[in-house]
Amino acid sequence: MPAPSKTPGPVAEPARSRQSLWALVALLSVAAAWGSSFPLTKDLLERMSAVDFLAVRFTLATVVMFAVFSPAVRRLSRASVKKGLVLGALYGIAQVIQTSGLAMTSASVSGFITGMYVVLTPICAAVLLKKRITGRWWVGAVMAMIGLAVMALNGFSVGLGEGITLLAALLFALHIVGLSHWSTGSEALGLAVVQIAATAAISVICAGPGGISLPTSGFDWAAIVYMAIVSGALAMILQSWAQAHLPASRAAIAMATEPVWAAALAITFLHEPLTARIGLGGALMLAAMLVVEVPPRQSRAGSAVVPPQRKSAT
Repeated sequence: MPAPSKTPGPVAEPARSRQSLWALVALLSVAAAWGSSFPLTKDLLERMSAVDFLAVRFTLATVVMFAVFSPAVRRLSRASVKKGLVLGALYGIAQVIQTSGLAMTSASVSGFITGMYVVLTPICAAVLLKKRITGRWWVGAVMAMIGLAVMALNGFSVGLGEGITLLAALLFALHIVGLSHWSTGSEALGLAVVQIAATAAISVICAGPGGISLPTSGFDWAAIVYMAIVSGALAMILQSWAQAHLPASRAAIAMATEPVWAAALAITFLHEPLTARIGLGGALMLAAMLVVEVPPRQSRAGSAVVPPQRKSAT
């Protein structure tokens, strides 16, 4: 009996479109959750060190995720566990660096600089996965660097907080590329748990030598629980599932809204001023994200370009 064709039929295409739509919605939710964590984190860092905050946050997230989703971890292959540990280590180091940078700069500026992973993601994909970078990628990269300079430069120098936050953005870009390359729908949940556990381990290692200080007020505990469950565990689950169905560049389109959420919430709740520098620099960075991520309008005379299909596994 001949094997059935793997080419999707007319019934499969609407299902794939709906799946892609839900994946984009999931990533928009992730971006909103991450954006909401910026002002909360900025406030907590006035009373806790960055590494203590991360150690408590991700340890709590790990305990909850293992309690609920341990069967998904047991179903992972050994190779998938190793991939999850690599991705989690990248994510954990990025979190430590980013949160340390956030203690040295404003939440809105930190959010916008972190958003540069949208520009860095396709560049990393080109270097690591040998994907060609078109002219608009370079235009977007230059625009983003100009936007960063407008927001973060103090004279002719960049502050330490802005500099290390940019390094965190690069690590987040590597995490996005790796997750899109390795995640599959069947293993996304288990992979998310392993990543959070690796992130917790990195955070505890960084915080351990000086001892870990716990929050001292009910409000601080509530904020950490929110960031552990919503912008930590749930966001990682949604991101891992969504990136199993979308390539890195499309995933970055949705997550590009994160710095917008961060700036809006910081200005609204932390009363940070909406300065001309933040407005102009942010507008340039958002424009750079659009230049990089939004495909050019197809020619009226030409036919539509069919996007490459995701592989089922790596």
